[in-house]
Amino acid sequence: MYLANPENWLPRLNGLLAEVLPANRFQTERLGPKLICATSEDYRKLPFLTKKELVADAIAHPPFGTNLTYPLEKYTYYHQTSGTTGTPLRVLDTGQTWQWWGRCWIDIFRLAGVTANDRLFFAFSFAPSIGFWSSYHGAVMMGALCIPSGGASSVQRLRMILDTGATVLLCTPSYALHLAAVALREGIRLADSQIRITIHAGEPGASIPATRARLEEAWHAHVIDHAGTTEVGPYGLGCPHGHGIHINEAEFIAEVLDSATLQPTPAGEIGELILTNLGRVAWPAFRYRTGDLVRPRGGTCACGSTYLLLEGGILGRADDMITIRGVNVFPSALEDVIRSVSDLAEFRILLTRRGEMDELAIELEETRAVCDEVADRIRMLIGIRVEVLPVTVGSLPRSEGKARRLLDERK
Repeated sequence: MYLANPENWLPRLNGLLAEVLPANRFQTERLGPKLICATSEDYRKLPFLTKKELVADAIAHPPFGTNLTYPLEKYTYYHQTSGTTGTPLRVLDTGQTWQWWGRCWIDIFRLAGVTANDRLFFAFSFAPSIGFWSSYHGAVMMGALCIPSGGASSVQRLRMILDTGATVLLCTPSYALHLAAVALREGIRLADSQIRITIHAGEPGASIPATRARLEEAWHAHVIDHAGTTEVGPYGLGCPHGHGIHINEAEFIAEVLDSATLQPTPAGEIGELILTNLGRVAWPAFRYRTGDLVRPRGGTCACGSTYLLLEGGILGRADDMITIRGVNVFPSALEDVIRSVSDLAEFRILLTRRGEMDELAIELEETRAVCDEVADRIRMLIGIRVEVLPVTVGSLPRSEGKARRLLDERK
């Protein structure tokens, strides 16, 4: 299931390998000067790639590393990772691979129901993050009207959405909820906007049932999840029925493996997502360990797609899973409970250690009564006792980028 229909992707994979090797120094040192995968089993023998290796290569060969298939003068697009998990990684694309990014985004838009007649509002700062720029480029390629808002305040963005008649909103799910809270505070009626679709990435929220429901209620719009990585590309097609994210298997090879054993996980069980991009010749990634935990489902989805479904979207990261008194907990599960009680309030998860025991607490911008209700539901639904602490509204950090809601103080 995870390497379905090799006759469809093996020819493209081998074409990619033929162009990358031996021109790309980084990949040649890993794979050899020449490689052909005759079967999917040959592909399984390729070594895994990690972000740690890419960062180490960039540090050893500054500023861009050696994962470059062409001479440096051929590259025209620069981006970098946020660096939230360590040293930022600088990546480069050529005009050809940038068009590939755009085509992948057109696939995302089409499954979401976005057309060239829509007006897309990009609630991003347009920093060097590749997700901002690639989604904008894909929308331009599709022929839609694109409305950037870099540098604008939340209130200004809300006014722009109303004044321009924007029909599609792109931002992180937490920022969409923040915009809704600002609108409520400022007396701006989101019901008066023409937004009909919201597309979210960067956080698991749009596939978390309670968060998804809050987004739909706040924006009176259809909510679409998405996922992608700077290292691999925009691989996730949001299921329009809300079941999670489909892998764009026309452009990516996907596996789901047990993080410890690196063996395939059965359908319906959680494992780590491994990806290869098939169209990014200039900066390729073969069997990249994303670190994202997913639950794969095969077969035909209710939306009609036969692409591999990641049920519930990205469930969390392998290094984010918390074990409290023998119970494994993902931050996304806690968010689902919180959003089922409190609609727009910001929160933060605190992980501490008392003696030899890990302790979990949640700060929530709510009343004592609401915090107690959240704690009760977590105990009933997840099976752990968590202290939920009321904090002043506006005291917790907010960001239009990825929200940092897990604070690990054990170190």
